Amino acid sequence: MGRLKEFDEDKAIDGAVACFWARGYEAASVRELADHMGIGGASLYNAYGGKRALFVAALARYADRSFRERIARLETGRRPKQAIEAFLAEIIDRSLKDRDRKGCLLVNSALDVAPHDSGIGEVVADYLGEIRAFFRRNIVAAQAAAQVPADIDAEETSGHLLGVLLGIRVLARTQPHRETLEAVVRPALRLLDTRPVGKPRRGRK
Repeated sequence: MGRLKEFDEDKAIDGAVACFWARGYEAASVRELADHMGIGGASLYNAYGGKRALFVAALARYADRSFRERIARLETGRRPKQAIEAFLAEIIDRSLKDRDRKGCLLVNSALDVAPHDSGIGEVVADYLGEIRAFFRRNIVAAQAAAQVPADIDAEETSGHLLGVLLGIRVLARTQPHRETLEAVVRPALRLLDTRPVGKPRRGRK
């Protein structure tokens, strides 16, 4: 069924994001969602088809307004290695400013919704895959620019960095302390500073 253009969709979907983020998928009722969106329940169903489809749309909105915006900005304004460092630094800052400890909607969904809904699990996995691709892409670019050692496995290291990111988001909900979160990041960033084990020898004089 096509969407009815009888309300401000941007404002409505932002309201849905806020409700899902604060309440969680299961706890958010259709009535609460409609109230946050400023629309009636009938309009919600007519436009989105139901709660699950609305949640998928809310995840897309969240992705666009969070990590996709950050990736586009950092890849435009930073060198590859610095883009990775800045991405993780901003995640720490964002986590520390989260006074309600809501965490990340994607990470929350990976923990709470994905195990019970394989379709939404695939959606969340795709978004996390975009973040991993950002790490991998910039590791490869940093290698080409001689910013990081050439012998680092970009695929493996990008997965490690994604794991660090997820750990920060989960840990920050119980221990929102800068020292704790930065201690999680430092060993990962040291991987990018490690010198290759076997440096080529200089030619004989």
